Amino acid sequence: MDDAGIYARHYPFLERYVQLGVASGRVISVSFPEQPDDGAGDDHPLLDRIQTYFDGVQKVNFDDVTVALTLPTDQREVLETLRENVPYGEQLDVKQLARMTPGLDAEDEDDLILVRTALDANPAPLLIPCHRVRDGPSAAPPEVEQRLRSVEEL
Repeated sequence: MDDAGIYARHYPFLERYVQLGVASGRVISVSFPEQPDDGAGDDHPLLDRIQTYFDGVQKVNFDDVTVALTLPTDQREVLETLRENVPYGEQLDVKQLARMTPGLDAEDEDDLILVRTALDANPAPLLIPCHRVRDGPSAAPPEVEQRLRSVEEL
């Protein structure tokens, strides 16, 4: 992806749009608006892959999509751990994610708060699958989170 801009497409499965913000070939945001931003284009290869994901016929991973994470380092590490270690169709809880993240202690309440904060601040839900953390917040709206979980039979 060498492009930049805002891209959106309506997905009947979600009953809303998926909107991508792309800069310098990197995804900087994923959102799920009821109406896209004015001027959003609808022709982007990642939107085609998202349709394939929603079709649910085959497992679709987004591991190769570059996501620009402009978050504090500790939150970024949580989201990178999630993205790299929890594949399609698998789930875990906040404590397990804390345990997997280097430097965090699953028994430390401050570290668990950090994990929840990172999940809530996730700029690219779906690409960084916060819907796979069963007891954590998702950056996607609740109805979208549930549909993402249903695609992966979680």
